[in-house]
Amino acid sequence: MRLDKYLKVSRLIKRRTVANEACDAGRVTANGRPVKASYDVKVGDRLSIQFGARVLSVEVLRVEETVRKDDAAGMYRELGPEV
Repeated sequence: MRLDKYLKVSRLIKRRTVANEACDAGRVTANGRPVKASYDVKVGDRLSIQFGARVLSVEVLRVEETVRKDDAAGMYRELGPEV
């Protein structure tokens, strides 16, 4: 699944266009490397998203095309600041 779609489906970012812009601006990294919106997300990937001064780090647990709002948080696990 494309990174921008994953960010939207998992509800880490509200809109796909915003996710696409964040990737283009270099605010999203996968496994320590800046990636484009077309990056293919896989289970086990570690994503870091920069929201202003705050950085959110998550590990991908599931990749699904559609998911209910209540189940979206189960697609990833937040990592502590030490990672």
